[in-house]
Amino acid sequence: MITVHHLNNSRSQRVLWLLEELGLEYEIKFYQRNPKTMLAPPELLAVHPLGKSPVITDGDVTVAESGAIVEYLLERYDDGRLLPPAGTPERLRYRYWLHYAEGSAMPLLLLQLIFSRLPKAVPALIRPIARMIADGFKGRMITPQLGRHLQYMENELAQGGWFAGAAFSAADIQMSFPVEGLRSRGGLDQRYPRLMHYLDTIHARPAYQRALERGGPYELLR
Repeated sequence: MITVHHLNNSRSQRVLWLLEELGLEYEIKFYQRNPKTMLAPPELLAVHPLGKSPVITDGDVTVAESGAIVEYLLERYDDGRLLPPAGTPERLRYRYWLHYAEGSAMPLLLLQLIFSRLPKAVPALIRPIARMIADGFKGRMITPQLGRHLQYMENELAQGGWFAGAAFSAADIQMSFPVEGLRSRGGLDQRYPRLMHYLDTIHARPAYQRALERGGPYELLR
């Protein structure tokens, strides 16, 4: 039996979605963030030395990191529905977007989150200075880069409607978290109609809805 060590409001939600798309049986062990720090609880350290989610266990196998979990599950359980054929342009695009999600998109969103919270994390006396520094950094460095990435993704979806091409793949599951993050706090709006349509389409998928029912309320950190 596959067990998903599921942290609320986290990347592990898309692991549940992938398992639902694959039609696999699995169980969930729930973990809650610390309401003050928003960090994962120490209980996750018993599952993986970094104490972070997502992590799955499958028998004696423990797999961490979203991309590694996706690859493991597809290699072991996919019947060709979510993984484009080897040697095709779609397979190359799938691999690219699988890694782009965490390698390029999420670091920007993490920086945006950190600098948005910075003024509240310092003593009240210096908050105006911290806010000025944070706003300046976001305006000069983060926001322009987010805009560049948004337009890049928007243009890429024009090539087939999905990130790997004309067919839905696990790359779209992996990309869901950064695109949802961009919608929540990164500037994604009606200026990017293909990305907005992508979100509407994935949110309507039955497997996505089943994952929400099993995983519980899902709201990205702001």
